[in-house]
Amino acid sequence: MPIPDFHALMYPLLQLADHGEPLRLRDSYAPLADAFALSPQERHQLSPSGQQYLFNNRVTWAASYLRKAGLLESCGRGLVAITPQGYITLREVRHIDMAYLMGFESFREFRRRTGSSAPRPRSLEMSESFEEVPDCLTPLESMEVSWRAIRADLEFDLIERMQQIHPARFEQLVIDVLMTMGYGCGESAGQSGDGGIDGIINEDPLGLETIYLQAKRWVNPVGRPDIQKFSGALSGKRARKGVFITTSQFTREAQEYVTALETRIILIDGPQLARLMIDHNVGVSTVDRFEIKRLDSDYFLEE
Repeated sequence: MPIPDFHALMYPLLQLADHGEPLRLRDSYAPLADAFALSPQERHQLSPSGQQYLFNNRVTWAASYLRKAGLLESCGRGLVAITPQGYITLREVRHIDMAYLMGFESFREFRRRTGSSAPRPRSLEMSESFEEVPDCLTPLESMEVSWRAIRADLEFDLIERMQQIHPARFEQLVIDVLMTMGYGCGESAGQSGDGGIDGIINEDPLGLETIYLQAKRWVNPVGRPDIQKFSGALSGKRARKGVFITTSQFTREAQEYVTALETRIILIDGPQLARLMIDHNVGVSTVDRFEIKRLDSDYFLEE
C-alpha cells in the first residue's frame, strides 16, 4: 500500500505512546510500518534528499504535530510521552486530522507563527507533513511558505528544549546568544547572582558599558512584579541597561512598565529568543540547502 501521510500516522502513534512509559520515537517506526502493512521497499524508500527514510520522516512530523497540540510531550532526546490531554483524545476520537488539532490553542498559535494561514505544500522533504499547496502560489512562493513553517517548527522545538535544561545552563545559553550577536565577553553569575542579576555582558570590547541580564526558564508569563525586582537590582548597580529574557512570555503590564522607566530594559520572550538562536546559529545546525537560480541573460548577449 502507499506510504501513509502524516495525518494517518498521528492517531496510531498516539496509541503506541499509551503504555505508561516514554516512547522512543525510533522504536515506533517498525510497529507503525507493520500496522500499515508496508513492504520492505516502502519502509526503506528514501526521501528526496536521500538522507533518511521517507516513512520515518513522516512519523517524526506526526509526533511533532501531536506535541504542538499538547497530546504528546518531549521527555528527553528522542523520547515522547502521552499527556493527560492525549489520554482524553484516545477516549474521545478514533481519528486525528488537522481540523481536530486546530481545536487546541497551542496548535493554533503554532500555525499563526508560520505567518500564513494558507495550506502547506508538499514540495520539500521537510514539508511532508503539510497539505497540498494551492494552485495560486508560484513554486517560489511555495518554498517560502514551507520555509516559514519549518522555521516555526524549529522555534517550537527550541523553546520546548530550553524549558527542560538546567537554569544555570539556560543562563549560559543566553550569554552565548548575545556574544554571538557581537557583544563583548560575558559571564553567568550562577548561584552567586546578586539581587536578581543572572549574568553580565560587555556592550563593547573594552567593557566601557555593561549590560546586566536576567534569564528565567519559565513556563508561566513574566509579570510586572518580576520586572520591578530586576529594575531595582539594576538601580543597585547604577546600571543604565538591562535585558530580561524568558522562555515564556511577558504580560501586557510588564511590557507597559518598561516603557516608563529611565533605565532601559529590553524584554526578550521565548519566540524572540528562539528566532535569535536560529538567526545566529546557536543550538541549531543546517541539515540542507536549496539554491534558486535563474537564467543569466547577460551571458547570452551577442556582441
